[in-house]
Amino acid sequence: MQFRTDRQRATGLGAAKEGVSHWWNQRVSAVALAVLVLLFIWPLGAALGESHEEVLETYRNPFNAIVAILMFGTAFFHLKLGLQVVIEDYVHGKAMRTALLLANTLLCAFFGIAGIFAVVKIALGA
Repeated sequence: MQFRTDRQRATGLGAAKEGVSHWWNQRVSAVALAVLVLLFIWPLGAALGESHEEVLETYRNPFNAIVAILMFGTAFFHLKLGLQVVIEDYVHGKAMRTALLLANTLLCAFFGIAGIFAVVKIALGA
């Protein structure tokens, strides 16, 4: 007969001490996106129907450029976290899960960097 507490029986069976930080990162990025998307859509909506040069001028404004950069970075970070949870929950083969997690990280990083690069290029007038 073993005299172990519930905590002793559960030790080592959790999320490997990463679950809480992942959860917090998802929640913080979601709240940040709620604000950033509104700040991103406001000048974008105002620029709809304008000429190409007027749209470029909108995003040469430092505030609009910084908001766009933060929005792209946060959006693709949040996407990576969400897809990671789906992959970990629903893909069962270890090799396939590892490959998809790597692809998820690389693709989200690539598209996030591409969006940020595009905004920087517009903001600097290149």
